[in-house]
This record gives sequence, C-alpha cells and structure tokens, in this order.
Amino acid sequence: MAGPVVYRTRRSVLRMAALAAAASIIAPSLSRADAKAVEAEIKKLYDGKTMAEGRVKLDVPQIAENGLVVPITVDVESPMTEQNYVKAVHVFADGNPLPGVFTFRFSPLSGRASASTRMRLAQTQNIVAVAEMSDGTLFTTKAEVKVTIGGCGG
Repeated sequence: MAGPVVYRTRRSVLRMAALAAAASIIAPSLSRADAKAVEAEIKKLYDGKTMAEGRVKLDVPQIAENGLVVPITVDVESPMTEQNYVKAVHVFADGNPLPGVFTFRFSPLSGRASASTRMRLAQTQNIVAVAEMSDGTLFTTKAEVKVTIGGCGG
C-alpha cells in the first residue's frame, strides 16, 4: 500500500526555492573565519609562544583572478640538519570558513623546507604562515591576497 500523496502548489515550491537560495547566500558569509579566529587557532596550537618575523617566505599572488585556484609556495630558511630543521609549517586564512588551511611537515631528510600547492580563497584575505622549528622557536609571516570578481566572491 502506497503512502499518502503530497501535493505541492507552485507557490510553495517557489517559496522553498527562494529560502534555499537565500540560505546559500547568507550561510557562507556567516561561517567565515576572521583575524581573531586565526589568532585563536594559533594560540591553541602554540599556547601563546612568542613568534618572530623572518625566515619564512610566503609566495602568493597579490591579485588572484580566480579564487578557486590560488597558487601558494612556502619557503623557510633552515640548514635542515639533525640539530636544526623545520618541523612544520601551518598556513591560515582569515576569510575562509575554517582558519587552518593546511600543514606541511618536514624532517631533516627533506633537504629543503619548501612546499607548493593551490588553495581556494572565497574573498580578499590575509594568509598567515607559521613555521615551527625543531628547537621550538616559531617564525611567522603574512601576505594579503586580493580576490577579484572572477574569483568565488570577490
């Protein structure tokens, strides 16, 4: 035996579609990280340790025409020896839904503390990189990427 038949009027279908469209526009803007979210994430990882500027180079375009595929390269100055090497580089974005974007892990066998990838940026925002050294010291840098209208939200 079949269940009850539900009839929907054209108006109710259009109303539901309008609500779904509004939610898809509003929801992403409500769930974006900001500079405070990035700071909180870094504090959670490093419990307020002091960070120094320098040694980290973040290569990102100043203007990204397509926010879906923004190239990023992170280089850290380090001899990469058993006694002195880069353990990890954490990259954060203050305009994406989650502040932590990705982490690269290194060892002395890596030879160089350098990595490249592509990331998605929903809007113009700051990219922050934090390098964690084998002795516990931290180095950081920041760069702004402007996402144009051809991207995913400009």
